[in-house]
Amino acid sequence: MSVALVDVRGVLERVLDPVTGVSLSRAVKDTQIQIADGRVSIQVVLGYPAARRFDALRSLLLEALKTAGISQADVTISSKIIAHAVQPGVALVPGVRNIIAVASGKGGVGKSTTAVNLALALQAEGARVGLLDADIYGPSVPTLLGVSERPDSADGKTMSPVVGHGIQTNSIGFMISEDNPAIWRGPMVTQALEQLLRSTNWDNLDYLIIDMPPGTGDIALTLAQKVPVVGAVIVTTPQDLALLDARKGLRMFEKVNIPVLGVIENMAIHVCSQCGHAEHIFGEGGGQRMADQYKVSWLGALPLSMAIRVGADAGKPTVLSAPSSEAATLYGEIAARVAAKVDALPKDLSDKFGVIAVKRT
Repeated sequence: MSVALVDVRGVLERVLDPVTGVSLSRAVKDTQIQIADGRVSIQVVLGYPAARRFDALRSLLLEALKTAGISQADVTISSKIIAHAVQPGVALVPGVRNIIAVASGKGGVGKSTTAVNLALALQAEGARVGLLDADIYGPSVPTLLGVSERPDSADGKTMSPVVGHGIQTNSIGFMISEDNPAIWRGPMVTQALEQLLRSTNWDNLDYLIIDMPPGTGDIALTLAQKVPVVGAVIVTTPQDLALLDARKGLRMFEKVNIPVLGVIENMAIHVCSQCGHAEHIFGEGGGQRMADQYKVSWLGALPLSMAIRVGADAGKPTVLSAPSSEAATLYGEIAARVAAKVDALPKDLSDKFGVIAVKRT
């Protein structure tokens, strides 16, 4: 059978990426399709990390090619994560391609646990990931990652990130004792956040996850004005009280023109470990209704689980301690959706233009 480029393009158009639901044709340029002596070679380059999904996607495409009569084919799958656009006029952070804020608007909904597991899930798919603890008054990332050492400083001005389970991280919690509160006013808090972000020597990160504090106060305003964020994720429980504050957090990001990547509903359901009875302790479906109301993506729901809590307290989050569990699978699926949402955002073109200086003559 004689094979032409149009034949291969037709197959790529019909095969959908299971994560994005978009045709694989988007991930393949004409130059990545080679046809010689009836044999087809295709290089698929995804814009989000998916190392554990490569084999399944390769098999899916090979089967589609075979169905179309193209039996001699080689398919390679890879990922290339690039930087995406941020707020105009905000300086980029060296060593970081994409910054994602994880926020809740209200404390106690499991936002930090979710942020840590999402970071680990992205790393498991092959991404280089960092985690910045922006909760100055209640830092929890050191506990969640099971690390406690102070960041090193070779020059007395910048810091090396602390590494926990392969995740580069920094937190005010590394610099004060566990029982010593940060009794600071707003300006000091925002200055501390900026210093943690910009004085840390982040090393070639695809994603830096910022674990936001509750509320829509000083830190949130600083984030909007001075931190180059590509998008935000809202974490809530189904409970009406949590949804009330989560809506405020979502609207805050909209008002400051930071894209909302979607909503995660945490503690959606509890399954009794003794009898298997499933119960919606905090209500049902509130997060999805909120996503529908504000026309943002529904990223998924996570269970209320003792195993998640125990792992978090022990510094061994679920994605790491129980990678084959249902909860870890859910974290992985949500992380993939978040990364795919980032990939769909406008690309960063700042390096395409020189510095424009306006002088008075």
